[in-house]
Formats: sequence, C-alpha cells, structure tokens
Amino acid sequence: MISVVIPIYNERDNIFLLHENLARELPLLGREFEVILVNDGSKDGSDELLAEVSRKDSRFKVVNLRCNFGQTAAMMAGIDYARGKIIVPMDGDLQNDPADIRRLIEKLDEGYEVVSGWRIDRQDVALKRNLPSRIANRLISWISGVHLHDYGCSLKAYHRDVIKGVKLYGEMHRFIPIYASWRGARVTEIPVTHHPRIHGASKYGLERVVKVMLDLLVVKFLAKYATKPIYVFGGFGIVNIGISFFAGLFAVYLKLFEHTSFIQTPLPLLSVMTFITGIMSILMGLLAELVMRTYYESQNKPVYLVKDTLNLEGSSPCAE
Repeated sequence: MISVVIPIYNERDNIFLLHENLARELPLLGREFEVILVNDGSKDGSDELLAEVSRKDSRFKVVNLRCNFGQTAAMMAGIDYARGKIIVPMDGDLQNDPADIRRLIEKLDEGYEVVSGWRIDRQDVALKRNLPSRIANRLISWISGVHLHDYGCSLKAYHRDVIKGVKLYGEMHRFIPIYASWRGARVTEIPVTHHPRIHGASKYGLERVVKVMLDLLVVKFLAKYATKPIYVFGGFGIVNIGISFFAGLFAVYLKLFEHTSFIQTPLPLLSVMTFITGIMSILMGLLAELVMRTYYESQNKPVYLVKDTLNLEGSSPCAE
C-alpha cells in the first residue's frame, strides 16, 4: 500500500481541487493507496471540507490536531497513522503535482529507499524564498554530507522501514533524507514539477531559514554525539581549562618579570572564568552521559541498526 501524507493548514480553497487531482492520479499507479490528511489546527473551516471529502471517499483519511503544532508535527502524525509500506509526503497547497508520485515510486523500485523531489523550476518569489533556499540547501549538503539540491521540497517517497522510529521536532521534516542516509539508506532525487500557488498565501518567511539552520546543528550533534555527549561538553571544558592555565601562567609571568600587577590585566579574571566554565562543561557532559544511558537502557533501545540476518531465527539479542 502507498500512503500519501498531507499536512493541511488553512487551505480551504485548495482542498476539493487537491482531492480531485489525487483521486485522478493515484488510481493510475495500479496499487492500493490511502491519503492521510492532517488538519494542523486550521482556523478557516478546512476541517469541515476535509470531513466532507472523507465522507465521499473512504480512501481519504483525516487526522485533526487540537491546535497548530507546525508542519513537522503534522507530518509526523500522518506518518504514525499511515499503513502503507511506501510513504509519500506532499504539500496541500497544490504546488506539488500528484502526477510526480508515479515517478518517485518508479525510482524507489530501482532499489532506492528514499527519493526526494527537486523543484528545478521553482515557482516562488526569487529573493524571499528561492535565494535563501539555495544557500540553505548548499549549507545543509556540506554539513550533512548528503548532497541534495532541494531539502525543502515536501514531495518525497520513503520505504517505511527507513523512517521507522524517527522522531521529528522543529523544522526537521526536511532532514528525513539525512536521517535515512545516516541509517544506511540509499538516497537519490529526481526533478519534479512545481506549480505557482493559486489560492491562499505562503505560511513561511525568511525567519524560517534561521530555524532550519538551528535544527541542522541539532541534527549534526545528534548524529555524531548522541551516544557520547561527553566528547562535546568535555572537549569544550578541556579547551577552557587549557585557556585558564595559560592565562594564569601568563599573568604570573607578567607579575614576576614585567612587574605588572594582577589588577592591571584581565588575565586573572579570564583564568578564573574559563576554569569555572571548563569544570561546568565537563560536569554537564557527565550529566548528559547519564541521561543518554537512561534513554537507551530504560526503553531497551539498541545503539545499532540491523539491516537483515542470514540463518538466524527467533528473538533478537535484546529479548529475554
């Protein structure tokens, strides 16, 4: 089964046309499908139209969130409720073309586990949306090591297994290909059609770029240091203690050989502050280690992922 997941927020004017387009294109796939429409606390009456669509067409399912939690949370809810082995997220503003879903799935059938859409001819305001997006995409590719042209395109296709257990926060839905790649999945992208927005207005502005960059730092930290946070906190602490030692040593040198009083230089204060910062950082690292171990051991979470096994049957090594 194919599950199409669509977050909806104040898209009243687009819902019926969205249903019409999907109902026309998805049966052409020749596979069983469902559409999960996640109403992310819309205030324009979108919930009433979604309910009408679900009554007329049982293949369209609706999840109503209590309030506006954001696109990532809505997408996570849709993935949690989806039953398909292939999950295809897309936007509900009619800018993604449902006809591209077939091409994404055909690419999955070639052996890939994640296929990301690439809006080559993006129909958005160049200065406000396109330029910041291009800069952000290059920076994300450089930091993550997963080279895609368009992380912001919601239209993607995933094998369910590669995103099983992934929890998303903030604006992190765009980083799912990174998570999947770091978990050993084969990731690629294909060009997709991008239509101009017909109804409504974009919900995003330049401030989203800042949020994406901060989320990227979190993703990078979790990828490299989630199981060993002491490497970050402890490393920072050792650097600070080193600075403290040399600042104090230089202050003593100035006192003994240059006859410079301690109160005439900021070095003693710098030495004390960096020493305290270093000790606090190391203690925070030890605390983070305890939190990490509690997280894994209390939930019996493994620190590895198994792709498959040969000639092994029965329970996993963690089972008792």
